[in-house]
Amino acid sequence: MKVAVVGATGLVGTKMMQVLAERNFPVTELVPVASERSVGKEVEFKGKKYKVVGMQEGIDAKPAVAIFSAGGSTSLEWAPKFAEAGIKVIDNSSAWRMDPAKKLVVPEVNADVLTAEDMIIANPNCSTIQMVVALQPLHKRYGIKRVVVSTYQSVTGTGKKAVDQLFNERNKVPGEMAYKYQIDLNVIPQIDVFLDNGYTKEEMKMVKETCKIMGDDTIKVTATTVRIPVVGGHSESVNLEFVHDFDLAEVKDLLSKAPGIIVQDDPAAALYPMPLWAHEKDEVFVGRLRRDETQANTLNMWIVSDNLRKGAATNAVQIAEYLSAKGLL
Repeated sequence: MKVAVVGATGLVGTKMMQVLAERNFPVTELVPVASERSVGKEVEFKGKKYKVVGMQEGIDAKPAVAIFSAGGSTSLEWAPKFAEAGIKVIDNSSAWRMDPAKKLVVPEVNADVLTAEDMIIANPNCSTIQMVVALQPLHKRYGIKRVVVSTYQSVTGTGKKAVDQLFNERNKVPGEMAYKYQIDLNVIPQIDVFLDNGYTKEEMKMVKETCKIMGDDTIKVTATTVRIPVVGGHSESVNLEFVHDFDLAEVKDLLSKAPGIIVQDDPAAALYPMPLWAHEKDEVFVGRLRRDETQANTLNMWIVSDNLRKGAATNAVQIAEYLSAKGLL
């Protein structure tokens, strides 16, 4: 299968090519696509070098699928052009996520919504993806009424410039700032811009995307998203209020058996999810499972995942895998 990666030279694009290779997606020819300033550069895939091409050349190559990670404005302009040429687009930007005509997909949760007619498929926000993977088996069993989530998000969520800022500060080297404030030895309670309601865009993404992916607008979500000085891996403290009461042992059993989840929950051994464990893994790690003693039918949990993998590249590749398995590519 001929596969295009749009934004191939970026952090997520590079990770997408790595994940495609690791998961043995049937790529017969890679078409790396990037902006004009990167055209002509070479990228390596499975030991072979490929020249980076521009957008139109990417379309002309007629890949079966194009996995985009090139920013919202690029996706708005070019994804429809790829789709019009009969190329399936899986888009990692925020451009199409809340478009009512486009599917927003996390394969473990709602891959079954995809049809042959879906030419542009949206990949959700990284912090939403890992949360809904953990929420889905519990929602099916107990019914989720309300989610209170606080995130602890790594600098790779912002990109290379933010990683450089962190290490420049750590090494006391002057450099370009990705954030308004220093990030080393600091915590920034702002991800993306503030909206009129006092929440940030990232927080409202989690609110809206959760309901869309889970197909249930009755779920109430409130979020606080925070940037921390960690290179990779997002962590989340989640408080879930259910319609029905739960048994903690059953919760652990449901999560252990759910696809894409690894339960790490042994307080006696100080075993719990951390970015350290999630690094370069495709699974969502869940732990610190305990009853909220202040309110009925309410559970506290801690969720960690590699934001560049399951939060971006792996989820997009899993969508492509599903399309391929169902004969939709």
